[in-house]
Amino acid sequence: MTFPFPVPVKALPTMARVRVTFPRPTIPDVPGEVRRGLEGLGLADLRGRRIAVTAGSRGIRDIVAVLATVTAWIRERGGTPVLVAAMGSHGGGTEEGQRRLLAHLRITPESSGGPILTSMDTVELGRTAGGLVAYCDRNAAACEGILVVNRVKPHTAFAQPFGSGLLKMIAVGLGKAPAAAQIHRQGPADMGAAIAAIAAVVIGTGKILGGLAIIENAYDETARIVPVRPEEMAAAEGRLFSEATSLMPALPIQVLDVLIVDEIGKNYSGTGMDVNVIGRWRMPGLPEPARPAIQRIVALRLSAESEGNAQGVGLADVVTRRLAAAIDPVATYVNTLVSTYVQRAFVPVTMPTDRDAIEAALASLNLADPAAARVMRIPNTLHLDECEVSASILPELPPSARAIDDATPMAFSDDGRLL
Repeated sequence: MTFPFPVPVKALPTMARVRVTFPRPTIPDVPGEVRRGLEGLGLADLRGRRIAVTAGSRGIRDIVAVLATVTAWIRERGGTPVLVAAMGSHGGGTEEGQRRLLAHLRITPESSGGPILTSMDTVELGRTAGGLVAYCDRNAAACEGILVVNRVKPHTAFAQPFGSGLLKMIAVGLGKAPAAAQIHRQGPADMGAAIAAIAAVVIGTGKILGGLAIIENAYDETARIVPVRPEEMAAAEGRLFSEATSLMPALPIQVLDVLIVDEIGKNYSGTGMDVNVIGRWRMPGLPEPARPAIQRIVALRLSAESEGNAQGVGLADVVTRRLAAAIDPVATYVNTLVSTYVQRAFVPVTMPTDRDAIEAALASLNLADPAAARVMRIPNTLHLDECEVSASILPELPPSARAIDDATPMAFSDDGRLL
């Protein structure tokens, strides 16, 4: 042990690998389903028209195949596709930062089949009855139509009949930093209504040709691709949201002393760790959910795909020195200040190594026997089909989860990294 804890943790829990089974609807032919969806939109003649296609900042498994098929389909019909970065203030709120973030997600001109525009300039398309501005990326607004492509899933900053999907991409993603700042100023209680109202203004301009809603299963696979016509978006999002929520992964055990998260990052969730998975919102005025109930969360690494953006690091209680060293303050603080939820960017207790971080979490609980603690380890909050649980909670596994090996001691490298 390299850190001098006042009360040493004499033994760590033994851990067993567990495989969790979730419902798994999948699409065998993603490009084919995209083409069927586009045909279902019933678009008018695209010849000679420049069409903007949205490209967001989330790690969507088949997004490259989806975007490449969309751009090819537009070209086949005589149109000229351009991809427009639609991610609010992500990527440090800069043109180059958003371009780098898309490249980390493998979205490039070569892979997607079209030029990528990442300008942060916006124009005003109108205002809601309440005075909210409908911002839109200047390049997208100059096109003869916009196709909205996004995944639908629960959001990490508000709980509404819809979450992160087509409406949010229109109202926030396309509106860049000004739109993101405006939306977050509304607070979690009013954010959903504001998004719906702004999206309605943009749709009312006639610039939105339609949308492709992607729904993923708990294995991060494409379960459905749903075409949505502009006039149907508001009603459709609620149905799609319910379906996406039913397919989300969840921790097999909901009451824990310590949750170890190997890696956090924007490619897993907008908040680094999905608040719906860990049961922590840490937002003023919003009560925490009763389940999951986790006393301590330990985060070990920040993903390279996050480009240093550690938004959500404050959802953890203990982190490692290597995670803290990977944080880019500019990228993190721009995203955090726009969101207004500054607590989510507070850097937690920082320990030299993985082992120190885990022992610190256990030591802070003053447990009679840390070796018997209720501990779970997950790779991230997006991939939960395999995890590790301590021997003490193995008997509580639900029928959907089963141990695939015996419980053994945690193994560390010579420099204290969890193996």
